[in-house]
Parts: sequence; structure tokens; C-alpha cells
Amino acid sequence: MANTQVAKRTKKRNKDNIAYLFVLPFVIVFLIFSVYPVLRTLYLSFTSYRGFGDPVWIWLDNYKRALTDKFFWRAFWNTCKIWGVNIIVQLGLAFLLTIIFSDIKYKMRGLPIFRAIYYLPNLIAATSVAFLFKTLLDWRFGSVNQILVSAGITSTPINWMGDASIAPYVISIIGAWMWFGNSFIVLMAGVQGIPTDYFEAAAIDGAGRWTRFFKITLPLLKPILLYTFITSLIGGLQLFDLPYLMAEGGTLGNPSGCMQTAVMYLFRFGFETGQVGFASAIAYTLFIIILILSVIQFKWLGGKED
Repeated sequence: MANTQVAKRTKKRNKDNIAYLFVLPFVIVFLIFSVYPVLRTLYLSFTSYRGFGDPVWIWLDNYKRALTDKFFWRAFWNTCKIWGVNIIVQLGLAFLLTIIFSDIKYKMRGLPIFRAIYYLPNLIAATSVAFLFKTLLDWRFGSVNQILVSAGITSTPINWMGDASIAPYVISIIGAWMWFGNSFIVLMAGVQGIPTDYFEAAAIDGAGRWTRFFKITLPLLKPILLYTFITSLIGGLQLFDLPYLMAEGGTLGNPSGCMQTAVMYLFRFGFETGQVGFASAIAYTLFIIILILSVIQFKWLGGKED
């Protein structure tokens, strides 16, 4: 009897061990393409590695250079400015659409169709979006300037990508147009998870649309807002593709470096000048900044619900 139980346990253990073989390919790929690059970058951030030869250990010199580099902080400020306008417009549009489609008075139909339409810009590659808007906003032949001049709104064409006071906000608006559909879907999913009894009871008690929104919808959406803010922060502070493509590598059409983001600055040292060690330190400096801001957001929005 005892031998039979031991045999059964051994057989079960062998089956459990076989299961690990099915997850082994994922684990190997994850270790090679995710864990190793992160650890390798951390190691290189403490060296003066330039892409060839043996790395020379220099301790915290790269981090000191990054923290005292005014051009890095200028690029970081550009990133914050672009992201700040982006998130205001993006969440503003998403909230507005959420209020309209969740209002029990209007009972808007065709939500799946509208969700698909609003999400479409998110599916377009950044290269295509950049090419499209560079063509539309061309200050000499762009359709936008032709319409504005023809309508008498402006007397002269606007140099959208050549004016330092306009160019960053153009990037912000384009980014908001690309991503507001994603935020709308997330917020709408959160609203649909709220029992309609709350809204109906509030409507019977005479609560208006905005009262229902601020007293019911907004408090119950705190977990969704936390997710949206943090993911937007992480993506926004890593912004690279749109400004890089629309500024043609940070040179032409990038007046006074106003569209140079922190990741573009990192790219310059890592891939153009070959200062891989310093670029790695910039990457981890940016990671620490994002981590701190994410914790602040989590403490702000992730508190106990009333």
C-alpha cells in the first residue's frame, strides 16, 4: 500500500515537472530579451563604455554628469511640457465622451461603433501619423495653412513646426488625438462597471448631470484613473517617436531644441555619439524620476475611497 502511494506521488511529481517544459521557452526568451538588457544597462551606467572595447568602471560619474547636465533637464522639461498638455487634452476629451455616452438621459446608442472609430488613431503607426501631419502642417504647402489663409483667419501661413512657442504643443495635440480613444475605452469600461442603480436613484432625487458625475462617477473611477494616469505618465515621459520623426531627428524643424525629449537626448548619446555608459545612466535617471512620480500619483489617487 505504501509503495503504491509513493508511486502515485512520484508519477504526479513527474507530471508537474513536465509542465515546466511548456513555460521554459517563454522564460528563456524573457531572460534574454528583458532581464538581461535591463541588468546590462545598469552595469554599463557605471562605466565609460563607448560601444567597443572593455567597459571601464567609473562608479557614479555618469549619474553626477546627468544630474548636473542642464541640457538633460531642458529636454526633461520639454518632455513634461508636451506630456502635460497631452494628458489634459486627452483626458478632457475622454471624460467628455464618457459623460455623454454614460448619461442615462441621452441613452446614446452605437457605443461599439464609436469606440472603434475613436480607437482607430491608436492603431496607426507613429511613422504614418508623423508623415500625415508633417504634410498637413507644412507652412508653405500644407492644407491647414491654406484653409486658414483662405478663410481669413490668418493673413500669413503659420510655421507650425518652426516656431518654438507652437511646435511642442502641436506634438501634444497630435499625441492626444492618437491616445484619447484608448483612455475613453478604459474610462467607459470603468463607468459600465458601476451599477446603474446609483445613477437612477440620484436622478430620482433630483441630482443633475454634473452632480452625478462628481459625486458618483468620479469617486468610483479612482482605480481606473490611477491606472490611466500612471500608464500615461510612463508613456509620456518616454516620448520619442512623434517628436523625433516630426523634427527629423531633432534638427530640421526643431527650433531651439524645443521638441527634444529626454529619450531623444538619451538616443543622441547612445546611438549618435557612442557614449553608451552615459546614455545608460540617463536611462536609469529617467527610470528613477518616473518611479518617484508614479509613487506620488499612487499615493494621491490610490488612497482609501470615501
